[in-house]
Parts: sequence; structure tokens; C-alpha cells
Amino acid sequence: MYLSRIRLRPDAAGKREFWQAMGSEYQAHHMVWDLFTDGPERERDFLYRVEDVDGLPTIYATCRREPVNRGGMWTIETKPYDPILRSGQQLAFVLRANPVRTKCDEKGKHHRHDVVMEAKTRLKQQGRSREEWPPEPEIVGQAGFAWLATRGEANGFSVAEGDVRADGYTQRRFRKRKGRHDISLSTIDYTGILTVTDPDLFKVALFGGIGPAKGFGCGLMMVRPAGR
Repeated sequence: MYLSRIRLRPDAAGKREFWQAMGSEYQAHHMVWDLFTDGPERERDFLYRVEDVDGLPTIYATCRREPVNRGGMWTIETKPYDPILRSGQQLAFVLRANPVRTKCDEKGKHHRHDVVMEAKTRLKQQGRSREEWPPEPEIVGQAGFAWLATRGEANGFSVAEGDVRADGYTQRRFRKRKGRHDISLSTIDYTGILTVTDPDLFKVALFGGIGPAKGFGCGLMMVRPAGR
């Protein structure tokens, strides 16, 4: 496995073709895929997140293959990635996730529900006016932490309330290329400390991602020893 930091070259920031390619969420998604795709039949086998660093896009990614700078617009730094993990180890982490719960309707069809909107729906059902609601950051923090905590057991880690910050809640809507339907995507940014409970399961989570929407920059958990 490889871990890469992919930064836009400063001279590329002035190129019209770059900003045309970044003109929509879906186009940006395709630009990232182009770094890792070596053929039309290639399925996604990488995780990534995009951050703004000094006003320029920076991509962090894990993949079984090294990225290829086909457009020449990127500076790519890549190193082997095989973290040594042990039970009880505490790690600092960052994660951008699409926190949703899947529920079945009466016809057996599965639907994904945004946990923040779900929390707001419960407040409405309780008959509480908006003036009585907790502040938005509190709703996001509580709903976001609860979602992450439930993912812990299956992914080999645990988190404690007070050790995790869940904020940066964002909703996006965009359309697939030539698609008829809009895509809705909500994200929460997590930072904090976790405890490894099962090193094998946790390594699978680091390589495979946490939660849905991995093809749109969600699910990559980046870790380092706590205290650094």
C-alpha cells in the first residue's frame, strides 16, 4: 500500500484548463480518478481526501498503486504505507466521512439517512420549536460522534466522548456527467484520539475506508501516534 500527498503545482493554478476541470464536484472527482485509473475497466481501489492548503488543492490518498501525473499539473510525494498497530494503542486521527444510516422502508427498499438531518427530524417530532433546539454545532457534534462510535467495533477501534471533535458539517448537491439526477452528499470532519481494539480489523479500515461515498473523497482515516 502507498500513501501519497499530491499538490497542485503553483504554475498550474494559472491554467484555464485546470479550473475548467475543477468546475464542479463531479469533474473534480474525475480529475482525482485520473491519477489512479490505468484503464476504463479499473474499479476504484484508492481512498482520498482533498484539502485547501495555502489556497491550492492538496490530495491525500492511499492506494495499492502509485499515482501517475498524467496532466503534469501535480507534485506527487509517495511512500510505502504499512502501519504497525497494536491493541490498546492510542492514535490521533483525522477523517472526513459521509455519516448516514441505512434503513428499509415498508417495501424493503434501502434508503440512506443523513444523521444530522435525522437528529433535526427527531427534534421536530418532539414538538420542540427551533428556538428550543440545541445550537447547530452541538447537534452536529452529538450526531456525528454517535455515528462514528457505532462504527468502531466493526472497524477495530473505539472512541470516547470528549476525545473526538465532529464539525464542519457540509451538504453538497451536484449532478453526474450526463446524469439525470442530482447527487446529495453530506460530510462531517472528525479530529481526535482513538484506541485500537483489533489491529487486523483496524488495518482493513485504514486501507478500505470508513462509511460510504469513498469515491467522492470520504472515508480516508489518517493516523499518527497520539502526543506527536
